[in-house]
Amino acid sequence: MNHAIKVKDEIYWVGVNDRKTDLFESLWPLPRGVAYNAYLINDEKVALIDTVKAPFEMDYLQNIQKITGTDRKVDYLIINHMEPDHSGAIRFLTRMYPDITIVGNKKTMEFLKDFYGVTDNTLVIEDGQSLSLGARTLQFHITPMVHWPETMMTYEASSGMLFTGDAFGGFGTLDGGVFDDELDMDYFEDEMLRYFSNIVGKYSMMVLKAIDKVKHLDIKVIGATHGPILRENPGAIIEKYAKWSRQETENGVVIVFGSMYGNTEKMAEHIARSLAEQGVEKVIIHDISRSHVSYIIRDIWRYKGLVLGSCTYNMNLFPLMEQLIGILENDAIKNHVLGIFGSYSWSGGAVKRLREFSEKSKLETLEPVIEAKCSPGEDDLEQCDLLGKAMAKAL
Repeated sequence: MNHAIKVKDEIYWVGVNDRKTDLFESLWPLPRGVAYNAYLINDEKVALIDTVKAPFEMDYLQNIQKITGTDRKVDYLIINHMEPDHSGAIRFLTRMYPDITIVGNKKTMEFLKDFYGVTDNTLVIEDGQSLSLGARTLQFHITPMVHWPETMMTYEASSGMLFTGDAFGGFGTLDGGVFDDELDMDYFEDEMLRYFSNIVGKYSMMVLKAIDKVKHLDIKVIGATHGPILRENPGAIIEKYAKWSRQETENGVVIVFGSMYGNTEKMAEHIARSLAEQGVEKVIIHDISRSHVSYIIRDIWRYKGLVLGSCTYNMNLFPLMEQLIGILENDAIKNHVLGIFGSYSWSGGAVKRLREFSEKSKLETLEPVIEAKCSPGEDDLEQCDLLGKAMAKAL
């Protein structure tokens, strides 16, 4: 979108949409692209809040100059987050505006030097420090590990706008609208949770500390670096973020299976039917060979019940299931009820590894744990029925 869009008096969105990148961080699918949000405050001093990814520098500059014109200088660049999808235009900006002052915390300046070799015209700020632009004053709140060590948030009091870096952001381009009341927020909230659970969720305790640090502010608008600008009810998304950070789950069950020849899949289907017969309405089945892990993690983060099933592959867990439980262990998943099932032919291994995951994660694990030899027989399927009933009861 080649537009500068007014957010508040003299505050503008000057970001860009990226529909060309298929994988965010070369990991996470972007079926509907991603936005790189940047902002401009046009006061006595002109301040930019963050930049955009490097290939979009000219679009970014055009958006800036639609507000400032080509002759007026930009005085400050505020860096809330140094990840290259937000800092990629820094060298370009310093060429276009040689006198620009780059504002950030001490850790920001280390990354600035290491990524771009920039050391001149910098202003190091401390937590809680303010910077006057004229009629407007910026206040800086350092919020480390949301989700990099230098991350911070910038607050502009007269508008009540909080610029939050990656916090409260999500995947998806801004197609025409940039505000939450202009967009399909059911879609964006799903993508915000996928973004949170896969990228930020590991640092949930730091997210809660960041929320606590800014909760005294009168926040009327949230401007993240990805996803919609939140102005309709910013408090609601802050509460959702806090809920996600506390790993508070909803009632529902995610069944994830890895199956080479359909036998483990048959068990997954049986467990799902048992859950439905017990009145569980929210049941999601993921074939781990076909669902990208980012969508699986999102759904696991949302729902309390988790059932993992895997065939044995070379005396070990099915490789993609091993990847999933490695991520869950790394994210310190909690507040879930776990069910386990699997199958083997000439040697076991899958169910044993899932039990090890259960012990390491300290999740409540239900009985029966089911392991079928080759193809599940009637006794195995009856056990699947019992696991479904036990899960429904646990919810």
